[in-house]
Amino acid sequence: MTAQETAITGVFPQATEAEWRKLVDRALKGGSFDGLVSKTYDAIAMAPLYARAQAAGPKVYRRTPGRWSILSRFDHPMPEVANQLALENLEGGADGLHVVFAGAQGSYGGGLTDDSEEMIAIAFDKVRFDFSIPIIIEQSPLAPRATESILRFIDRHHVEPSLTRVSFGYDPIGLQALHGFLEQPWASTSKQFAENVKHVAAKGFKIGVAVADARVIHSAGGTESQELAFALATALAYLRALADNGMNIDEARSLIAFRFAVDADEFLSIAKFRAIRRLWARVEEVCGLQPKPALISAETSWRMMSRLDPWNNILRGTLATFSAAIGGADTITVLPFTQALGAPDAFAHRLARDTQLVLQDESHLEAVDDPTSGAGSFEALTQELCNRAWDDFQNIEAQGGVSKALENGKLQGAVAETANQRAKNVARAREKLIGVNEFPDIHEKELHVLSSYDTRWRSLTAPQSALTTSALAPRRLSEPFETLRDASDALLKKNGVRPKIFLANLGSIAVFTARANFSKNFFEAGGIEAIFGPETDKNADIVDAFSNSGAKLACLCSSDRLYGEHGVQLAKQLRQAGAKLYLAGRPGELEQLMRQSGIERFIYVGCDMYEILSDAFNEAK
Repeated sequence: MTAQETAITGVFPQATEAEWRKLVDRALKGGSFDGLVSKTYDAIAMAPLYARAQAAGPKVYRRTPGRWSILSRFDHPMPEVANQLALENLEGGADGLHVVFAGAQGSYGGGLTDDSEEMIAIAFDKVRFDFSIPIIIEQSPLAPRATESILRFIDRHHVEPSLTRVSFGYDPIGLQALHGFLEQPWASTSKQFAENVKHVAAKGFKIGVAVADARVIHSAGGTESQELAFALATALAYLRALADNGMNIDEARSLIAFRFAVDADEFLSIAKFRAIRRLWARVEEVCGLQPKPALISAETSWRMMSRLDPWNNILRGTLATFSAAIGGADTITVLPFTQALGAPDAFAHRLARDTQLVLQDESHLEAVDDPTSGAGSFEALTQELCNRAWDDFQNIEAQGGVSKALENGKLQGAVAETANQRAKNVARAREKLIGVNEFPDIHEKELHVLSSYDTRWRSLTAPQSALTTSALAPRRLSEPFETLRDASDALLKKNGVRPKIFLANLGSIAVFTARANFSKNFFEAGGIEAIFGPETDKNADIVDAFSNSGAKLACLCSSDRLYGEHGVQLAKQLRQAGAKLYLAGRPGELEQLMRQSGIERFIYVGCDMYEILSDAFNEAK
């Protein structure tokens, strides 16, 4: 009998959940199993193990099954540079371009700043629209002529629109959410929106003329269900606007695309992309339409990007790309790893497109449609997201639609509540960001970018007669820690040294190493350089080393036993030497005694890291 003829299930006995639970209980040693169950920001419980789904939900397919389209960012403000980068990316393996104008949802401070015909001709010189490469356009209030300029460029080159795959991406509601205004109330704006879409569609452009873009919710800190509900409500508003202005509803739905951010949370990201297809199919059914796969674009998350140790952005982008591909995205744009620093150079663009090329051409992630179908965890998460997003969607509809929900501020309030919770978790390092609040590299080298960003384009001033609402400004999770590190870098440049903290290590290396390394990472996340004290059991040597270190702060690092035996005396001596004192670890029963000896703050896993670092930085300067 050959191996191929023997089923693995017949060779190895199949473990049961009960047997697994016994092993888990043994490992927990009396601890609660509930400690292994985590919860998302949508309060969805995520268990450590799921059984195979008994009845898998409907399959979710790409608009065109098979390979997704690899897009490269096209966002440099100088058209000549944007053109050069675009041609290099296309020659290097990218399938198409993601064109961003300044002030668009995905500009993040960059983007094309001139939408004149002359500048568009320079930016798109030698870009072969007739080769049917996918090109998605991000509209902006700062580029009102962009569509017409691009249409004229295509027409001058005698390109048949049906040969192109250009998505013009009208999205007035997304821009309302981002910038906090509509030039006219939605009743009037919807008519202009419909006319714009009909105008472009009449010229033969049928792909993604309108887009429901939920990145604004993601970038502002919202949850997955909030993203899904916003996208669904926006798409329905566009469908109604087109139908109310004379377009056949079947044609209207074929012109609407979706766009989502995707981050490094693999499970939730995959479930989110699967969920939007199921949710939109339900809307189509309610409208009396036979569901068809919509065009869904993914862009790696701006929220997760960091200026600190940006090489980690490559890993985050890889996880995000994997998730979007498995989840069924039709196009994927990877933000270059230096995107948060400024306009990325050719090397950063190359790594961004190569991330996708490796996953597609070497890992073959596109080979199976909906590969997580039937997997217990993904089916459960997808269904939970569908349920919660549908409830949020109905809530938005009950307020009179998404534009009204933005007017009354309830939608922004819900997103802000989640964003504040995220910020607290990052501040306490419960949500870990490698290179930021975990394993920082205080001596990292500066990376090259083509130019810094013009921050004027991040928020626009509403016209005097505009309908104003609360804006949902993008914010990266790492920004608070970046502020501290920037201040540290400025002091280093000015004085030649950073703020310092002396690590007063008690006992042998084996005793103090764990807490000393924890303290080093803790303080250097805030730009405070850690100076290791000597390995000695003599307090006098430790105090002398502190005095010679040039530090104003000191942190005791050792075991709880040695804190009780020697920590009080050492703390008093360091205090007399002028140190402001910290202690690594929870003080427990020793807290009162330690405070009396001069310890001011205690650092441990779960403490408010950012608050402590902010105070420590001011004390250490």
